[in-house]
Amino acid sequence: MTTAELTFRAATEADVPAVVELVESAYRGDASRAGWTTEADLLEGQRTDPEGVAAVVRHADGRLLLAEIAGETVACCQLEHRGDHVYFGMFAVRPKLQGGGFGKVVMAEAERTARAEWGAAEMRMTVIRQRADLIAWYERRGYRRTGRMTPFPYGDERFGIPQRADLEFELLVKTLD
Repeated sequence: MTTAELTFRAATEADVPAVVELVESAYRGDASRAGWTTEADLLEGQRTDPEGVAAVVRHADGRLLLAEIAGETVACCQLEHRGDHVYFGMFAVRPKLQGGGFGKVVMAEAERTARAEWGAAEMRMTVIRQRADLIAWYERRGYRRTGRMTPFPYGDERFGIPQRADLEFELLVKTLD
């Protein structure tokens, strides 16, 4: 599989099970260790669920963007228009494809979509601050750290079961040209 084979489309409710499986495989459990985006050492339990993904699909000011090869979903991301910016989230690439340039291509399409669909001047995301390797990857793509932190939702197992007591999210921002 190569990045040249990628096609993009908006997810529908029928895609919810495949998206849940993709996101879980990229971040949680032993399967996620095949890639480099795993959070398995920080969080156990689920990363998302069908209800959460369906809510993203139905959101009037957003889109769940799918990247496919020959009809198979290999990556996804959430885009949510929030006034002067677009929030970028639920970013996942199939673990065995990580490191092959797929993430860069998906991110570029997300940024293009944010500008074309909503005229957004800025993309924002939150990343667990303890994920230095992931933050460095985003920085190489033009995102900057803001130092603005928000607490991890401890006690809400919909977001996972923390394996340490100091988790928090940092806001990353990129100006879109």
